[in-house]
Amino acid sequence: MSAEFDYELTPDQWDVLRALRRPTPRSRRLNVSVVDGLIALQLAAMIDDGPVMTPRGREVLVRGSSRLLLDLAA
Repeated sequence: MSAEFDYELTPDQWDVLRALRRPTPRSRRLNVSVVDGLIALQLAAMIDDGPVMTPRGREVLVRGSSRLLLDLAA
């Protein structure tokens, strides 16, 4: 994974990032502190009073997905 996309996200951050793939009314109930952390990393942004994934967040999620699968298998 490129250093540009190598983020050491917590399991909660990965969960929220995955939840932001398809913004729904449910995404409005996500952990605010986790969302704020993703916004600070520029992986998410607030649009119309709701969190959405940024293009960088999408790239990190896609590139990190294989790493997450390896972690689950271990």
